Amino acid sequence: MTKEFIDGQLPLAFIHTGNSLRRHIEKCLGRAVALVLTENSSSILSARVKDGIMNVRLHRMFLNADNHVIGEIIVFLKNRKGDMTHFRSFVRNNKEQLNKRPPKKVSVKTRGRFYELRVLFDEINKEYFGGMIEAAITWGTKSSRYAVRKRTLGSYSGRSDLIRINPVLDKKSVPRYFIAFVVYHEMLHAAIGISRQGGRRRLHSREFKRRERLFGEYERAIAWESRAST
Repeated sequence: MTKEFIDGQLPLAFIHTGNSLRRHIEKCLGRAVALVLTENSSSILSARVKDGIMNVRLHRMFLNADNHVIGEIIVFLKNRKGDMTHFRSFVRNNKEQLNKRPPKKVSVKTRGRFYELRVLFDEINKEYFGGMIEAAITWGTKSSRYAVRKRTLGSYSGRSDLIRINPVLDKKSVPRYFIAFVVYHEMLHAAIGISRQGGRRRLHSREFKRRERLFGEYERAIAWESRAST
């Protein structure tokens, strides 16, 4: 382990969450960090600085990495070089987590009758995520089984890196800011991933809910949803 990593730092728990790992990297680098967890097997670690923020994309398997591996990642982010012995060993030992088979090709449809999802996605990606979210987005398949409730308005698949938006929202009566909120909500899933507490998966962690409220039209969107569901 390098001296740069351990000086003044508390040991990091063996099992991380996306938020705890981001905070730890921020503390070690001394700068703001935006962390996106991916399942991209061709680029498991990448970073770029934009508007003073270190934007890091990291394969999700590193949530289970030990302090030696995390330390090498931090030194690499700081210096763009370093001994990556533990990093490479971790990748070799966890190669089964790298998805070698390409995900099933999905037909993507972003243009609806009233709303174009790609435009919304790009606007939100630039404003809230520094352009770091690379997920695809599409209108879902119409189905009478879909209920207009929050849990069915959209979904995100980490394996295919795909956001689906319920087509019941593609109506003139649905305000643009509300669809934008649903898109933002699913993009947050792509950015934060799924945390665990007590061995159980948590889709909407405390950090997720905090960041969800950062959406500019949050209160307005929640109020509209409440009125629409009554």
